[in-house]
This record gives sequence, structure tokens and C-alpha cells, in this order.
Amino acid sequence: MDVRTELNHRERATLRAVAEGHAEISCSCEPDLFVDGLACCDQHTAHRLAHLGLVAPARGGHWGERVPALLTDAGAVALGGLARPGVAA
Repeated sequence: MDVRTELNHRERATLRAVAEGHAEISCSCEPDLFVDGLACCDQHTAHRLAHLGLVAPARGGHWGERVPALLTDAGAVALGGLARPGVAA
């Protein structure tokens, strides 16, 4: 699957927020995403991006704990190489 063509506008915007260091993710099997401290309005998007391996927790944490979200290498590729993987400083 070529995610660059499969992602919708909202998913790409969410990936950009993660790449810019604005996001946290909960440690769980169905992770929730928080942007600028607020719950993402589309948790389906958050779950999909996590399950596709495009975003991940930057570090381990306790179940349900919020930790910084990380743009993975695959997430950077999905954005067309316009973002660097990792958490922005």
C-alpha cells in the first residue's frame, strides 16, 4: 500500500502535528492522540495512524499514560519525505 495516496487530508494534518511536536499519545492497544493538550476529535484517525505504524509513543509508559508522540520513519515517508522522523524539539 502506498500510504501517500491512501491518507486523507485529516490524517496528513495529524501526521504534521506529530512531526511538529504538538502531539501526545496514550499507552494502550487503541492509543488516543492529543494535540496541543486537547483530545483529537477523530480517534479513528489516531487509531489508524498508530496501527499503520506511522505514529508511535516516543517512550514507554504506564497503561493509559500520555507520552510524546513520535513520527516514525514510515510516517515521514507517508508525508512525502517533507518531515523528519522523531519528536520535534
